[in-house]
Amino acid sequence: MQQTHPHHLQPVTGARHRLLDTLIRTKQLGKKAYAVLLDPDKVEQDSFIELLTRTTQYHVDFFLVGGSLITNYAHRQLVDAIRQHTQTPTILFPGNCLHIEPGADGILLLSLISGRNPEFLIGQHVIAAPLLKNSGLEILPTGYMLVDSGAQTTVSYISNTTPLPYDKPSVAACTAMAGEMLGLKLIYLDAGSGARRPVSPQMIAAVRQAVDVPILVGGGINTIEKAHAALQAGADLIVVGNAIEQDPDFLPELAAVVHSYNQAPVQA
Repeated sequence: MQQTHPHHLQPVTGARHRLLDTLIRTKQLGKKAYAVLLDPDKVEQDSFIELLTRTTQYHVDFFLVGGSLITNYAHRQLVDAIRQHTQTPTILFPGNCLHIEPGADGILLLSLISGRNPEFLIGQHVIAAPLLKNSGLEILPTGYMLVDSGAQTTVSYISNTTPLPYDKPSVAACTAMAGEMLGLKLIYLDAGSGARRPVSPQMIAAVRQAVDVPILVGGGINTIEKAHAALQAGADLIVVGNAIEQDPDFLPELAAVVHSYNQAPVQA
């Protein structure tokens, strides 16, 4: 059965910061959202249009396009196809300063605040700044926090950084707090693509208590129980990629979970 698109996630038409405004308003209303992560190296072209049709049916709130290591630069083709077949906003999830596609709606300008590699704290941003300034993309300044998932991930290897310890929620909370104080508008907790375990509910809850900005959580959310746990702990938006690629039937189940939160009355 097709669901009605939650009113709170309708984009702010013509607003300069419509994506950020939408995410902030979602949090303020106590609602939830979800995004489908599309890695250009993993998208199967033969089934991609079918996937887009299904995401429209189940009202995906955002597409994230990108990855840590891209060997097949197909960003433009993916963004063009999304625009042609859906009205879902597309946000770039860049691995470095080369992953900029002006046809998207926005870009997560990721500062890797969980690590101490200056290249991913500010270095890549300096190189990308002139291009981003003229790109027309909405810039979403994001504190990006890698969390130990039980195995080394591509992003931790490429970024040459150590993830936050899985069982140290207080470290994550202080890191997120510092990011917010520095002016970052979003916090993204990520266990990495194909994570053995997702970010723990305890860590999400600790970060939720520490900051007021919207929280994105991704990596390892491959069951409905894990999706519930992340949302209940305080995630405002969950990001799912591999689970949908491996099991298309996971998409309607995930949509139903998010929709259930948005149907519930907001607590005063």
